[in-house]
Amino acid sequence: MKGVLPIKGASGREKKAPKELESVLNRYFGYSGFRGKQLEAIEAVLSGRDCFCLMPTGGGKSMCYQIPALVKTGIVLVISPLIALMENQVASLKNKGVPAEFLSSTQASHTKQRIHEDLDTGNPSLKLLYVTPELVATSSFMAKLKKLYNRGLLGLVAIDEAHCISSWGHDFSVVCMKCRPSYRKLSSLRKQFPDIPLLALTATAVPKVQKDVVSSLCLQNPVILRASFNRPNIFYEVRYKDLLDDVYSDISNLLKSSGNVCSIIYCLERAACDDLSMHLSQQGVSCAAYHAGLNSKVRSSVLDDWLSSRTQVVVATVAFGMGIDRQDVRIVCHFNLPKSMESFYQESGRAGRDQRPSRSVLYYGLDDRRRMEFILRNPKTKKSQPSSSSNELSEKALADFSQIIDYCEISSCRRKKIIESFGEKVQPTLCQRSCDACKHPNLVLSRLEELRRVPNCRFNKISPVFQSSVKEAHLDTEFWNREDEASLSAEDISDSDDGNEVVSNIAISKVPAKAGLDAKFKALERAENAYYQGKGQAKQQGGGLADKKSISETLRDACRKRLLDALGQAKLRLGNIPCGDEASATHLETECFKKYVKAGKTFYNSQIAATVRWLSSATLSQMRDRLDTLIDRTKDDGASGCPDIVPESPPASPEIVVGARSGETSNDKPQHICELKSSDESAKGAASSTGNMVLPAIPTFREFLSQKGRDRAKCYSNSNATNQPSGIRRKFSGHLDKEEASKRMKS
Repeated sequence: MKGVLPIKGASGREKKAPKELESVLNRYFGYSGFRGKQLEAIEAVLSGRDCFCLMPTGGGKSMCYQIPALVKTGIVLVISPLIALMENQVASLKNKGVPAEFLSSTQASHTKQRIHEDLDTGNPSLKLLYVTPELVATSSFMAKLKKLYNRGLLGLVAIDEAHCISSWGHDFSVVCMKCRPSYRKLSSLRKQFPDIPLLALTATAVPKVQKDVVSSLCLQNPVILRASFNRPNIFYEVRYKDLLDDVYSDISNLLKSSGNVCSIIYCLERAACDDLSMHLSQQGVSCAAYHAGLNSKVRSSVLDDWLSSRTQVVVATVAFGMGIDRQDVRIVCHFNLPKSMESFYQESGRAGRDQRPSRSVLYYGLDDRRRMEFILRNPKTKKSQPSSSSNELSEKALADFSQIIDYCEISSCRRKKIIESFGEKVQPTLCQRSCDACKHPNLVLSRLEELRRVPNCRFNKISPVFQSSVKEAHLDTEFWNREDEASLSAEDISDSDDGNEVVSNIAISKVPAKAGLDAKFKALERAENAYYQGKGQAKQQGGGLADKKSISETLRDACRKRLLDALGQAKLRLGNIPCGDEASATHLETECFKKYVKAGKTFYNSQIAATVRWLSSATLSQMRDRLDTLIDRTKDDGASGCPDIVPESPPASPEIVVGARSGETSNDKPQHICELKSSDESAKGAASSTGNMVLPAIPTFREFLSQKGRDRAKCYSNSNATNQPSGIRRKFSGHLDKEEASKRMKS
């Protein structure tokens, strides 16, 4: 371990010589000089002042508290929202010889005990300690910090990702605010440690968020540092899904044409991550999926392979990449639209952190846009917050999303659009042809004109009229079996893959109350027709709730294809699977169908998604056991392994009867089914003769039980007469005789 280089009087409030600080920077991190606002932030906290520092992703925010830790006496406390971020930075610091540790629930008890013992000594060896805001909020850890403070061993408190404190932060902030209220409790740090400098760091904060962070943390006369949002080494580009023949192939060609470079592809859903990763692997691209639906071991393995360059491309959800120290990411793709410009800027900014030329490619699709608009209009917070607050958040989310729409649909400079969205003034010559709109203006204009001709394309508008009444669970969570809870952890519950069904639940939100029912129904009909026209489908006539819930043959074929792709990915991971891909996909799909054929396609789709996630992490033995069980069950049932598919329209042949097994004719059916069929036919005949539907009379409960008893007795007598051996027949007959004799005695 390298010796710490304390500067004389570093614990005081004097400005230090830049050359002394640069020597520490060069010794530990190998850089010859500071970048951007780094030196100003370091000098501010060394002089004892609070500081709010806004630097773009890749700007080197961590230097602002790591250098002070090496020149000040005592410990620098770093509060971070993500454990992965802490683990990555601590591992990197240890490799450089900097004494650093982190405390989290993932650590072993003996490791935690060793860290606490070091903190209790008179001269701790640690220089940097990373913790979560939840730990800081506990009384026991706060007591430990007070002891360090009273002994003069607490030198600085740094709050990373400080935008999470603000209630006006972007979508990541909203998630943190909802799930982690301890972030707001950090305001007590100023009262607990009045003369310790606080350093708030963030990569994305509009002026309103900046003011909220400064106020929430009670920063006293802070130094406000704002670096430019311009990332001159990143080339920005938008591609339009609706104008491409195959989006997956376009991404594959983009990666292959760029060479074997490190890349990140962001998707909105876990299923999209799995499908895209599968396709790219089949095309020879070295890639892997990363999302919360995978277990922790698989995620760690994927991350390690990517950090060590064994895997070049990661297809991930938006949480991936925060705090991960990889400088040579060359391409960042957005397969789906991000929710805000802040999200897009932070995620695209993970490219080119080494200042070398890199690319940001966003794929814009009209279906993605409609779905995101729907999600933002129906936030999860509506039930838990007052209506005014919920409406305010929803309106803000839609306003933030409209900036992304403008970014995709403008023909002017995209770099200028990004920078101006953060309140920074831009010179007209700033871009220097480093975005597609400036480099190929005529091509971008022609593509936008072509996009305008796509049906239902609404340029620069958020669709204003409709708002869904679909229940929150149907939109944002998948359903799962109680039987599967033992094998699926809480993090396995993902965003729903059923977003294309939400239009079926549209309700009017802004049609005036004075308008009559006819006007409302006409508005609904227009929206429904527009939806089917956009899908290139004709509106299906008739059908009630049962038709909407039924699992069609087309849906089952699509799910079998999805399971087949997941099995192919598992085959690449494991090397082999117990039986053929198509047979395995059929057995797994049949299992999902049998469980939820009565519940409907929403539960069926969710079970398919859970099975796909299970295939991405299951071991070979687990897969073999499950498939063997399904095959044995199929043999026991005496079926072909694929139950009858619920048709989209009623069958034409009168000989096919619902409930008959595969290959069973009308002559093979039990007598009571034949009787029901004949009664139904007579009822249909009566209906056709009169022109009205005539329903059979509903029997009383006693009549129903009597009929069931007669049918059961007939079935038993028929089966005994044809199948059972003579000994068993006599035993059964004797049993009936005893029952009749006992009844006579009682009478």
